[in-house]
Amino acid sequence: MDDILRKILFPLLILVILFGFMAAISATMNVMVITDPTGEDVNGAAGGSMSFAQNMFQSTFLMSKDKQFVVLSGGEGDSNNRLRAIVASISRLENGANAASGAAMASGYSGIRLVVGGPSIGAAVGGSFDAYLITVENDNSVKITPYSNGLAVLPPGKKGAIIHLRNTGGNPQYGSADYVRRQTALNIGRMIRDGYSATYIVGQVFKEVSIDAGEKYGGGAVNLVSGISTGDMFTPEVMNTTGYPMNEPYVKICSNDGWSSGYPAAENYETCPIDGSELKVIYAYDALTNAITVTQDSVSVSVYGSETPGLTQTTNEVVKASVKKYGYDANAIAGSINKGIRNGLLVGVNYVEPKDLNVKPDSKAVGVYYTPLPNGRTSPPWNLPISSIVLDILGSIQTAIGIVLVLLVIFRSRLLQSFQRR
Repeated sequence: MDDILRKILFPLLILVILFGFMAAISATMNVMVITDPTGEDVNGAAGGSMSFAQNMFQSTFLMSKDKQFVVLSGGEGDSNNRLRAIVASISRLENGANAASGAAMASGYSGIRLVVGGPSIGAAVGGSFDAYLITVENDNSVKITPYSNGLAVLPPGKKGAIIHLRNTGGNPQYGSADYVRRQTALNIGRMIRDGYSATYIVGQVFKEVSIDAGEKYGGGAVNLVSGISTGDMFTPEVMNTTGYPMNEPYVKICSNDGWSSGYPAAENYETCPIDGSELKVIYAYDALTNAITVTQDSVSVSVYGSETPGLTQTTNEVVKASVKKYGYDANAIAGSINKGIRNGLLVGVNYVEPKDLNVKPDSKAVGVYYTPLPNGRTSPPWNLPISSIVLDILGSIQTAIGIVLVLLVIFRSRLLQSFQRR
């Protein structure tokens, strides 16, 4: 087993253990879109999963960056069987199989569904599903075909998509899946025909399905060509809970300085607390699109050294705002990050220096290496214009005065008596 396969399968083995303690996972919406089967468009292949159900973790949208494929999963079957099907599918794909071969592994496990795809391997859905296969020909003719169970395939080299959608029991919009599945398939076909990117289309599918069918909790999505994933942006924080609702506001952002606040805390802000400018409200489906779409202004930001909640996302916004204003200048980026730390926007980490940044203008990437603060501190010590030696001396004097005061209190009666005798 090579290193790539080991990296994918090891987390799955851990998940097998964890899933014994949680309710079944059921991604009720899976979508795979390929707008550029040549792999030249950096946004030409994308996919994602969403559901009204609980436990929509990253195992429902597993991606291989090296081999450029994704395995989206779901179904009403046993979680252990779902994981076995995923492992079997990944094993085939790592050995050069196409999407149809990978998705076909789901048929060996009752109630399981796999949607597999990549820019060079096509797309396919196998197992238990209700889906539409969308194909767009070179003459821009669009065809949508319904399939239920078994195997449906978009061959390699073809533009098109696959969308599966069912309703979860308990969803207030239960019964809407058939209509929304068809309408969404039609809209996908039109958008592919009209030249929209796969990443944009996936974001629109999340919007349409979450609003019209109620299958709205993340989940997440991936860009297969660029190797970008939403990661845990929208997945549940703990087991046996739902992820973030994709049809609701996700964050408020200040375009000038990168300040941002996620909901529900963002409800407390009408203007940017740093410069007073108007805040932009980003809905979750747009945040997903932005997260997986590469543009000329895109900046890939990696954060190391701290796992403080919210730090990665906020650092992303601060760095992007700095690059937009000053370019790929390490000094300017460090200054912007330190301003965020001073303002309390970034917490739990010490100030950074330019040497703590790995700035690569050619690849539009910035790595930020933080040093966590000790003893649970949220902000660094004040940078006062006083020498630490002076502060130590003042501290020693204060301590000495304190000791004298304590002694006076303890021996006050004896001292008074001695004074009176004199």
